[in-house]
Amino acid sequence: MAPPATTRVALLICGSLTGPVRDTNGDYYDVYNRYWKNTVPPTANRRLVVDGYNVKEMKYPDEERISGYDMMMITGSAADAHDNAEWITRLIEFVQHLTRDYPKVKLFGVCFGHQIIARAIGGICARNNAWEVGPTTVKLTDIGRAVFDVDELDIQEMHRDHVPLDSISESLSSGEVHLLGSTDLSGCQGLVKFSSSATKPEEEGSLHPKDIQIITLQGHPEFTEPILTGIVRQRSASGAVPPDIVADYFGGKGDTGDGAPLDFNDTGKRWKKTNGVDVVGRVIWRMLGVEC
Repeated sequence: MAPPATTRVALLICGSLTGPVRDTNGDYYDVYNRYWKNTVPPTANRRLVVDGYNVKEMKYPDEERISGYDMMMITGSAADAHDNAEWITRLIEFVQHLTRDYPKVKLFGVCFGHQIIARAIGGICARNNAWEVGPTTVKLTDIGRAVFDVDELDIQEMHRDHVPLDSISESLSSGEVHLLGSTDLSGCQGLVKFSSSATKPEEEGSLHPKDIQIITLQGHPEFTEPILTGIVRQRSASGAVPPDIVADYFGGKGDTGDGAPLDFNDTGKRWKKTNGVDVVGRVIWRMLGVEC
């Protein structure tokens, strides 16, 4: 067998976990590194290297290292993507620099990262009318179904900020980016941008993930049930997430312990299966040219 090829990922870290959630699961680097390892296709023969950069502290890859990465991933964050703090405006500028000057380096943004990328292409981020928390079914567009090869995508969510669709209407109508899916509450649940050399999917009716330059998701494919449950408990205790949203997540009997129950009746959304590893992970690796 040939020696494994190396896949290099730069993780642009935009936040941190706290309290018991961090004690149990590690910090952001640990969570995302574990996610990447869990998605590696068994037959890929790949060596995975994930380098973390804390962009809140203005730490970025050196210019000469950027082209050596196969993909950059922008993490979630408890920060507001509509803020204009120095580190946030610097991140937006870096995304614009990356997509303009290094088009061969793929870009993947989740939640906060999705919102930052939307701002980088001219959109805005704003408060929504309510929270989306826990496993959520995203209704996919035609292009979303072609990308993920499923009719709907179930993914963990933990957000109130969102990208209003009308803020990116020009980018959507021009074909610069395409909408992946939506929910009743959030019209923009993800975006995809194809490389300039790719066949336009709306013309040919087909596409391949390797032609994707940028992909974003409002949800969190990297969040497992224990992580999300811990965050819900913390934000419930602090009053950040309102009681009705917490009740919808846990149901009447879903907060009685940490292990999966024998009976899932009246346990809310907590234990619903999500597609973060199997479906989203497969697409990410296919973007990198690895068939799954």
